[in-house]
Amino acid sequence: MARLHLFDLDGTLLHGTSAPVEISRQLGLEAQAVELDRAISAGRIAPPEYAERVHSLWAELTDAQVTAAFDGAPWLARIPEVWAEIRAAGDYCAVVSLSPSFFVDRLLGWGAHATFGSLFPAVPFVDPVDPAGLLDAAAKVTIADRLCAEFGVGRADCVAYGDSMSDRALFSVVPVSVAVNADGHLAGLATYSYAGRDLWDAYELARDAR
Repeated sequence: MARLHLFDLDGTLLHGTSAPVEISRQLGLEAQAVELDRAISAGRIAPPEYAERVHSLWAELTDAQVTAAFDGAPWLARIPEVWAEIRAAGDYCAVVSLSPSFFVDRLLGWGAHATFGSLFPAVPFVDPVDPAGLLDAAAKVTIADRLCAEFGVGRADCVAYGDSMSDRALFSVVPVSVAVNADGHLAGLATYSYAGRDLWDAYELARDAR
């Protein structure tokens, strides 16, 4: 039976940072984005308010700056190699993130079968954020189920990789999970734990586990 590998983005594929922080860095607004990340991580604000506030921060954002943020971000090593290995084995890989889809979707070019992020308007912004397009932790489970149906696998065939509270719901419904550079919110939930900067090493922990 094929397997489906589900990857978080912020703090997981990105080491010690998030897509909104890296995007905001291009505008000289890194500190403001870091504070917003802390607020949502602590539960002081919900995803809709977070999205509205970063949308305001990015009023002058250009597509060239998004490209620079993506290209210059501190990615874990060997992400494309891991996904090529997953594909070669006849398995599937997807990225499911609360970050903006216009950033997350760029990972399709690295070999992901599918990517999902919160739906923001096109850059540069003309339209406001539609709350209906925003993702939360529960949406990760919904999307995982949708992908299972698409790829002909079940939850029992899934492996999740994440780092924080937004991954708890998904970790609780799959049999194998890897906490990658994780905070305390995944303690007791993850099958494996990895600290480092190479995705291959994290992938190897779960490659043969069922």
